[in-house]
Amino acid sequence: MTRNIRINRKNLGSKEAKIALQQAAVCLKQGGTVVFPTETVYGLGADGLKKDSVKKIYQAKGRPSDNPIILHIGKKEKVDQLAKNISQTAKKLMDSFWPGPLTLIFEKSDLVPDEVTGGLKTVALRMPSHPVAQALLSYSGLAVAAPSANRSGRPSPTKGIHSQEDLQGRVDLIIHSDPSDIGLESTVVDVTKDRPVILRPGKITKEELESALGIAVQTNRKINQKLTDQEQAASPGMKYKHYAPRGEMFLVTGEKQRVLIEAINRVVRFEKKKKNTVVLAVEEDLSFFDGHQTICFGSEKNLDTVMHELYNSLRKCDRMGAEKIVVPLAFDLSRESVLYNRLLKAANHQTIKA
Repeated sequence: MTRNIRINRKNLGSKEAKIALQQAAVCLKQGGTVVFPTETVYGLGADGLKKDSVKKIYQAKGRPSDNPIILHIGKKEKVDQLAKNISQTAKKLMDSFWPGPLTLIFEKSDLVPDEVTGGLKTVALRMPSHPVAQALLSYSGLAVAAPSANRSGRPSPTKGIHSQEDLQGRVDLIIHSDPSDIGLESTVVDVTKDRPVILRPGKITKEELESALGIAVQTNRKINQKLTDQEQAASPGMKYKHYAPRGEMFLVTGEKQRVLIEAINRVVRFEKKKKNTVVLAVEEDLSFFDGHQTICFGSEKNLDTVMHELYNSLRKCDRMGAEKIVVPLAFDLSRESVLYNRLLKAANHQTIKA
């Protein structure tokens, strides 16, 4: 049976919240699984140094065992216990962006079980900034292994109800809190090499990383590509189908007017085949699809809002029973951006050039 509790920023200091957090910490220490909020997305946590506890995460999510999991820590000092050969570059990034939406890849120490790393010799570490996550980490004192708190492959949860939809009856405890501030997963940077490499884009951009370090930062060339079954994912989010709605999703790219025309043609074609079709678009383009099912996921003038609403919008598509989802990218969007990366993964790399 899954227990559901509510702890948000407003009641975090209350006696009831403190008792609930202590109970959640005990659950983790006893080998249980706890869903908790972070500033990126909700995480499904377990004691990251206990093999059997980590295995429960894979079981609850239906997650492939070679897909590494991020360890969440409450204090920078824990890095020394969990990682080896910590570079000055890594220390600069920790000082600049922790706590926050940045995950760093280190050489792992012998304390970290292979179940966390997917068999890799490296470990992913993050120090979240969300006050509820920080409180849980403080009460437990653990390094908490936590991927997104959803069934594997589904859109990541940005609200407690999303995790409840996917994991009720599969985990011990769900902490419901405020919606995630950012709404997309953390930036992942490999700091095991001479020059840092971005393995997964996130809220913290390449330009921000370079500004903090004063050196060039590389981007993994396969960041927007599909890995083969034989290839090992160096970071969560690289290999398997991720963030995806149940319906088939298509991104339409190109010059604005051509994108809109191609998108409406696709919608009409799908509807003629009796397919339940939904258009996911920014508010500036919605009127072009009058008379058809649409979901607005923000404005092209504020892409932070679009990022925040993406996963919630994909779950809305599921609730509408969408069989086909058409996403007209009729606005300026860098192919290196986190938003394009997540849209591409959600569409299983299905793009239409207008």
